[in-house]
Amino acid sequence: MRSGITLDNVTPHLAMRRKVALGGLTLLTVIILMITYVWVGIDPFKLYDKRQNAMSYLFGRQMTEDDKAAAMAQARRLPKIILLEETLQAIKQEYAQQGKAPDAAQMHREASERVAGKLATQSPEALERIVQEEYARIIDEKKGGFFPPERHPNHLRKYFMALLETVAIAIWGSLFAVLAAVPVSVLAATNTLEIVCQGDSRMHRAIRWFSYFVIRRFLDFCRGFNEFVMALIFVAVIGLGPFAGVLALAIHTFGVLGKVFSEAIETIDPGQVEAVMASGAGAVQVVVFSVLPQVMPLMVSYSLLRFESNVRSATILGFCGAGGIGFLMFDKLNGYLYREVATMMIMVIISVSIIDYLCGKLRNQFI
Repeated sequence: MRSGITLDNVTPHLAMRRKVALGGLTLLTVIILMITYVWVGIDPFKLYDKRQNAMSYLFGRQMTEDDKAAAMAQARRLPKIILLEETLQAIKQEYAQQGKAPDAAQMHREASERVAGKLATQSPEALERIVQEEYARIIDEKKGGFFPPERHPNHLRKYFMALLETVAIAIWGSLFAVLAAVPVSVLAATNTLEIVCQGDSRMHRAIRWFSYFVIRRFLDFCRGFNEFVMALIFVAVIGLGPFAGVLALAIHTFGVLGKVFSEAIETIDPGQVEAVMASGAGAVQVVVFSVLPQVMPLMVSYSLLRFESNVRSATILGFCGAGGIGFLMFDKLNGYLYREVATMMIMVIISVSIIDYLCGKLRNQFI
């Protein structure tokens, strides 16, 4: 008897089905990319057309003659304003010594008369020096831009201390996450669950399934929220400060490392585990002496990688009041002090580069 289906007939049929499925998937991918390209408004030419805006934003705009005239007019009012404030303070002290109640209108009239006399006696060179300094400050403020960065030693010292606080936030957030992720990842891997909860009965299988499902969903929840959102919550609960940033980083990083560690554990060599179990070792001993040594290089590598990332993330957390250099950066951005922001950005980039180099050296000791 002849069979209607042969191997020669089946193989071309399956190959055709795979080609059709691959073609359909490719077509669907292209359609999705085309729709989303238009949806998000990607336009490379728009960036080119706006290049002048980028140059003005980064390096400052060109000052017109009207800008310079307005700045000089504002600067020339400064000596009078300074003398007026000093004179008003002196008049208030005189009234206080005489036990009289100061009258605002009378004080201003008297102060204006005294200021007029003082201005007449002031050295033209001294007045012009004040005017020119104020004019340079106003022009610099109006010009804006991020470059050249701020280089005053007092500012640099303050930024450096804030940067150290940012690194400290990243250190403790990463440390708490690693300490929590290592034991939890053992309970989120299928192979180690069989070691911890041994048995083939329905109850043992149910316990392993429930543990795996609950812990995996808990890790999804922890990394499902961005660190910034978590920092906003913790700032509202415990107040401003770096501790809120530490908690936000720790929870998010715990969710990421827990998933990565558990997946690394699931790829270990089962032969080593069986050898240790055959020697009569308990569940904890098997995990400590067989499972963890196999995944330790990956754990160290991923932990250092997340620490580098957390240094950058800790900077952003300062924007919502979680401390560090980001808090200063946000304050300067609101004050349009872009050159100070540029200095802090450069300091963050340098610190991340140094940390990356040191972490690479440390990583090489384990891999």
